[in-house]
Order: sequence, then structure tokens, then C-alpha cells
Amino acid sequence: MEGVMIILSDLLFDYTMRTVALGSAILGLVSGALGTYAVLRKQSLLGDAMAHAALPGVVLAFIIFRSRAPFVLMMGAIISGWLGTLLIINIIKLTRVKEDSALGLILSVFFGFGLMLLTYIQRIPDARQAGLDRFLFGQAAALLQSDILTMAYVGGAALIIMVVFWKEFKLLSFDREFGASLGFSMQGLDILLTTLIVIAIVIGLQTVGVVLMSAMVVAPATAARQWTNRMHIMVILSAIFGALAGIIGTVISGLGPRIPTGPTIVLSISIIVLISLLLAPNRGLTWRWIKNIRNKNKIELETVLLDLYTLATKHDKPTHGHSINVLDTMHTGTHGTLNTLKELQKQDLVEHQEKDIWSLTQGGWQKAQDLAKERGKTS
Repeated sequence: MEGVMIILSDLLFDYTMRTVALGSAILGLVSGALGTYAVLRKQSLLGDAMAHAALPGVVLAFIIFRSRAPFVLMMGAIISGWLGTLLIINIIKLTRVKEDSALGLILSVFFGFGLMLLTYIQRIPDARQAGLDRFLFGQAAALLQSDILTMAYVGGAALIIMVVFWKEFKLLSFDREFGASLGFSMQGLDILLTTLIVIAIVIGLQTVGVVLMSAMVVAPATAARQWTNRMHIMVILSAIFGALAGIIGTVISGLGPRIPTGPTIVLSISIIVLISLLLAPNRGLTWRWIKNIRNKNKIELETVLLDLYTLATKHDKPTHGHSINVLDTMHTGTHGTLNTLKELQKQDLVEHQEKDIWSLTQGGWQKAQDLAKERGKTS
């Protein structure tokens, strides 16, 4: 308990911890909310391409303006990432090159150009370019209050635009043709939404870096998708998961020396995704496994019950008993006929007469009769 209070105290009163946690939370919030659209539109790899395409914009902005101001570098990254995305869209539209090939082409070309420029500016006798390479792998500990404000303003503007165009973006994601029939410019909406996703990626480059930023776009939405089928809830959950991963990653990285914040944030959201994949109701693997077992057990119980019913119909008495050996030849379940009969006995559907003889009860006869009618209708 004392350790938890110390962590909370650091988050509230330690300048570095508070600044990094706020920046990481903003990053997770914005990228989580806007990343929902990338996941729903099956454009998860687009985030990776955008992140890599943003690097030359950062370096060119520094070369042109000779400034490391967060807003200047961020605008350069946005323009570069946006141009890369437009190139991808047009390559797919105007050529026979498929989407995955176009993504790989733009990603490698832009990233290679960015690395070349980064190598070039290292030779410039100007100390201001020092630390610019943190956009590759991120350096959350270097975040300043001015960085946080820039991230908040730019990210907040992107979220406001998302809310304003909520219905239009919904049509773009689920029924593009219907949206076009209503008179909406779907291509314009596509460019606008892509621009917002680029913004979400760019504001996180300094924290997580080019290499890992795509995970912050895809992972929160992937986790949220496991918990709901409603889009507005998915967007909210994705934003919460992203912000939570940012804060948890910051706290863990602050517990020990030389624990990088960016990769720790990505590991944190990966754990949230894993938990969601395993435990989310309806979609979670654990619940699906339990449901499959229950369904299998139910089928086995019904099969043995119907086998007894089939045998009983050959006799005058519905409660005529039959040997378990006969039932064994009719039943091929995994739990064994005896175990299944004992389970049916607990439900008062069958009774044990003598030795290995089992028969239906009056309730079991009625239940089996209903099942037979039901299966007869569905077959």
C-alpha cells in the first residue's frame, strides 16, 4: 500500500514523472480513439507506413527552419506522413500495384530518405540537431511541458474533428457506397480521416518513436473490439486502453534505471490486448473455450437421452431399461456413456435400475420426446 501511495505521489508532484505520464496518456488517448477507424477499415498496416513516412518531414522541418520547436517538427511530420498516405492511395487507385506492396514501397522509400537526411544533419556544425534521432525510437523522458501542450492542442483538435464528422466517418467505415449515394464526398472524407490518423501518429513519435508507433494505433482498438460490437463504445474503450497503457508504461519505466518508456508503453498495451483476447465476454478465447465445452457436454447428454428414447420406443413401457453396453455401441462421446448417464441421473432424467441397466424417467421421456420433435423440425 505504501508503494502505491509513493507512485501516486510521484505522478502528481514529480515534474518529470507527471510530464511523461501526461504526454503518454494524451498519446494513448488520441491514437486509441482514431486508431479505431484504421482497425475497422482493415488498414492497420497503414499506421506503420504513416509513422515511417513522417521521419523525413521531421528532419526537413529542422533543416528549413533550424528549429526543434515541437510544433515545427510536428507540422513537418504531418505533411510528410500525409503526402506518403496520398501516394499510397493513388498508387493503389491508378496502378495494378496492390495495397500491401504500395505500403511497403512508400514505407521503405520515405524511411530510407529520412535516415539519409538524419545522417546528413549530424555533420552540420550546429548543436541544435542533437537528439533529433529520438524520433526513431522515442525518448519520453525528454518531454517538456511545451511538448505536452502542443500534443494536447493538436490531438484535441483532431478528436473534435472526429466528433464533428462522426456520422460521415461511420458511413465511410461501414458503407462507403451508401454514403456516396447520399451525396457525401467519400474521397474527401477518406483524406480527412487519414489526415487525422496521421496526426494521431505524429504526436506520439517523440514518446514512442517511428518504429513502435504503429502499435499504439492498432493495439488499443484491437483490445477494445473484443469487448463490444458498438462503435462509440469501442472508440471510448480504445481511448481508455491507450491512455491506461501510457500511464502504466510510464510508472513501470520509473521504477528502475534504464527502463525505456516507449517500449514499456507498447508492452503494456500488448498485455491489455492479450487479456482482452483471453477474457473478453463473447469474443474472448477463454469464454469461447468454456462455451464450446458446455455445448459439447450438452450435445453428449442429449445424444444419450435420445438413444435411450429410441430404444424405449421399441417397447411398450417408456421406462423400459437397457444395458449400458447397448448404449456404448450407439454413443461415441468423449466423456463415456457411464459419466453421461450419471449426469443425466443428477438432472432426474434417467434412473439406474440394476447392475448396468438404465432407463428414462417420466421427465426424461418427455424431455427426449421434445428433443426428438425439435430435431425433426430442424433437420
